[in-house]
Amino acid sequence: MRSTLSKLLTLLLAWAAAEGCRRLRMPVPWMLGPLLATALATMAGQPTRSSLRLRNCGQWVMGASLGLYFTPPVVAQLVGLWWAVLAAVAWALALGAAYGRWLYRSCAGRLRGVSDAALRPSAYFAGAIGAASEMTLLAEREGARTDLVAASHSLRMLIVVLVMPFGMLLAKAWWNLETVDLVPPASAPFAAAGLAWLALFTGAGGLALQLGRLPNPWFLGPLLVAIGLSATGTAPSGVPTPLSNAAQLVIGVSLGVRFSPLFLHTAPRWLAQVALGTLGLLAACAAFGLLLAWATGLHAATAILGTAPGGMTEMSITAKVLQLGVPVVTALQVTRLVAVLVLVRPAYRLWARQP
Repeated sequence: MRSTLSKLLTLLLAWAAAEGCRRLRMPVPWMLGPLLATALATMAGQPTRSSLRLRNCGQWVMGASLGLYFTPPVVAQLVGLWWAVLAAVAWALALGAAYGRWLYRSCAGRLRGVSDAALRPSAYFAGAIGAASEMTLLAEREGARTDLVAASHSLRMLIVVLVMPFGMLLAKAWWNLETVDLVPPASAPFAAAGLAWLALFTGAGGLALQLGRLPNPWFLGPLLVAIGLSATGTAPSGVPTPLSNAAQLVIGVSLGVRFSPLFLHTAPRWLAQVALGTLGLLAACAAFGLLLAWATGLHAATAILGTAPGGMTEMSITAKVLQLGVPVVTALQVTRLVAVLVLVRPAYRLWARQP
C-alpha cells in the first residue's frame, strides 16, 4: 500500500513539475520537469518510487511514436547515409575508450579501497557510450566496481539530458530554425481503432524482444515494428500528443529516482572527474557532429544531437519534441547502441593490454 501511494505521489509531483516547465516554456518539459523534480526529491531522502510497468509502457509509446517518422521517402534518404552511421559508431567506440583511459589515469591510486585491477574495467565501462544497465552488467563480468560504473552513467545521463535540450533550443534560435527534416513528415492521423491495432502490433514487438532478452526491448521492439509499418505505408494510426507526453513523464520519473542520497557519497572524486569528462564528451561530440554535418549535408543541429553521448530514448525524444530530424537522430542513436553492446567487450581486451 505504501509503495502504491509513493508511486502515485511521485507521479503527482512529476506532473506538477512538467506543468511548471511547460508554463516556463522549457524544452522537453514533460521529460525534464519530472526528471529534475524526482531527482531532487530522491536525493533529499523523500520516498519516491517508479513503476517498472509504467516505464516500459512509456518506452513502448515512444518507440512506436518515433518509428512512425520513418516514412518511405525518409528511409530512402537514410539508406544513402549508411557510411555516416558507421562513422558515428566508430567515433563512439574510439571516444569512449579514450574517455575511459583518461578517467583511469586521473583516478589511479586516488580512490580509497579501489584496486588497480578493479579500476581499469570500471573506468573503461564507465566511459563506454552505451546503455547504463548493459554496461554495468558487462563491467561486473570483468571484475569492475559496479557502483562506480552505474553512478558514472547516471551522472552522465543527467548532465547530457539537461544540457542537450537547452543547447538545441539555443541552436534553433541561432540558426532561426522551426524544424529540421530530411523530408516533410507524413505520419498517419490519429484513429482510435487504428491506435488499438498499432498498440497490438508494437506490443508484440516489445514482447518478442523481451523474450529474446535483448536490450531495451520495450523501446526497440515497438520502434522496429513501427518503422516497418510506416516504411510500407501501412501504419494504422498516429500517436496522440497527450499519450506521448504521458510517456515522457514516466520516463523522466524512472530516470530521476536513480539518484538516491547515497549517490552523492559515491566516491566524490570519481563523480567530479565523470562530470568534467562528460562536458569534454559533449564538446568532442559536438565537434564531430559539425564535421559529420559538413560531410553529409545534414543540418548541424541534427548531426550534433544524433552523435550526442546521451541515452538513445532521451536523445530521440529531444529530437521529436524540438523537431530536429527525428529519423536521423534515432537511426544514429539506435545503431550506436547495438554496435557498442556487441563490440565493447571485445574492444576491452585490446584496451586492457595498453599501459
